[in-house]
Amino acid sequence: MSALTVSQDPDQSWDDLVRFWEEMEWPEGSKVEIIEGIITVSPAPAPRHNVIAARIQRRLYSVIPEDWEVFQTLAIAVPSRLGMLVPDLVVAPLPECTEADTHVPAALAELVVEVTSKSNARHDRISKAAAYAAAGIPFYLLVDRWAPDGPTITLHGEPRGDVYRPLATAKFGEPVKLPAPFDLVIDTSEFPVD
Repeated sequence: MSALTVSQDPDQSWDDLVRFWEEMEWPEGSKVEIIEGIITVSPAPAPRHNVIAARIQRRLYSVIPEDWEVFQTLAIAVPSRLGMLVPDLVVAPLPECTEADTHVPAALAELVVEVTSKSNARHDRISKAAAYAAAGIPFYLLVDRWAPDGPTITLHGEPRGDVYRPLATAKFGEPVKLPAPFDLVIDTSEFPVD
């Protein structure tokens, strides 16, 4: 199943777009994001996708400070890129939120992790990477199960404008080290391969 996009009036404001995203009744279990001003509805991720995210999450808990969390369904806003994104994992200090809040500013994140699905790999590689960099998120970990040369994991960092510098890339089966404040080696040999 592929993603469905919902186009909006190009003159519509960011606030109107967010209000539509918040108030619309979307299909249960789907992932709804605003990517470059377009509402994108994707099906729930497959089990292998979730296994990879869960294994990374388990490792992250062993190294993050007590006042940080690893979130799986946290919506982060990047208004400058017309983005309301829901990464597979967000590592951030506990945000101060009210019951009415539906999202937090992306700049609160210290690390975001995306695990590609076949239908959204382009968004994860290009559009979301640009939005995360523009928000100043220090690290972006892309687990690309559908990379053209085989499954890879890439750690991006040092954001400048809407571009990251690749800090490390490895094929599945090889380790990747996350630098401080994480100081963590991700062992990709435990990731399921399609």
